[in-house]
Amino acid sequence: MTDTPATAKSPAVPDGIIIIDKPRGPTSHQVTAWARDIVGLHAGHSGTLDPMVSGVLVVMLGKAVRLAPFLLRHDKEYVCLMRLHGDAAEPAIRAVAEEFTGKLYQRPPRRSAVRRALRIRSVHAIEILDIKGRLVLFRVACDAGTYIRSLCHHMGLALGTGAHMQELRRTRSGAFSEAESCTLQDLLDARARADEGDPSLLQALVLPPERALTGAPQVTVRDSAIDAVCHGAVLAGVGILERSSFKKGELVAVFSERGELVCLGEALQGSAAFEPGDTGLVIAPRTVFMRPGTYPKGWTTHAGNRPGRSRSKKHSIKKTAGK
Repeated sequence: MTDTPATAKSPAVPDGIIIIDKPRGPTSHQVTAWARDIVGLHAGHSGTLDPMVSGVLVVMLGKAVRLAPFLLRHDKEYVCLMRLHGDAAEPAIRAVAEEFTGKLYQRPPRRSAVRRALRIRSVHAIEILDIKGRLVLFRVACDAGTYIRSLCHHMGLALGTGAHMQELRRTRSGAFSEAESCTLQDLLDARARADEGDPSLLQALVLPPERALTGAPQVTVRDSAIDAVCHGAVLAGVGILERSSFKKGELVAVFSERGELVCLGEALQGSAAFEPGDTGLVIAPRTVFMRPGTYPKGWTTHAGNRPGRSRSKKHSIKKTAGK
């Protein structure tokens, strides 16, 4: 994930996510910088695309850059044009595509910016879309961090012809598809309209941060616990209404009953170790998204202290959120 500083913020732009249809040519970092300059919020992207690869680039704006740990793990989908170095029969091509579905060993290509360590990635599906001579068009769904260039090379070796990736387009990243993407020109036009007094088009392009957390471990908390969490208090089980499955140490999304993102927190115990309403500390906030004061406080202070700060045992404060 890369992060770029902000320019002057437009008051019309909320923190959130924009799906950019990255063109071929510029780097992901450059496209993110252009989006930052247009919108006026500091920005970061998740899931780098090579300069000559086009398609879905998830750009996080404002506080949404803190969602990078989730976004970087999202599965990806690509449409790839592979060129074989020799002739191969269609049944053989389809058989090799089937063979390369599942867990694969990969080493990043030499031109990659990351360390060339052997890794295991899962290819969930390969769908052959068209075959014309030595050109093979296919769609692939795979884990984050799968190298399609390497996949083409290995499929070519298995066919006995050799092969390379000729063109590549990302069509999906997690829950975000190319159908909801916009071009940089679309974003620039929307900003121009916002500057003229109509922010609706620009606001429509910015997706809420909650969209990035589809399928992530999460809990729903009582309204009375939210403000304490916003001040950094550890969430206790008595403040939890619902929970999904998660393990100790995992990053968990904390939501209000209205579906608003409150914070991301570290699970102090696994979901199997408690029931909603139980006593005991469950989640320690790590990144807070909701502003303190959004919900009425459900905790009390002494001698003007804030949550997490106390002058003495006499002037102590409750540091857990739940009641």
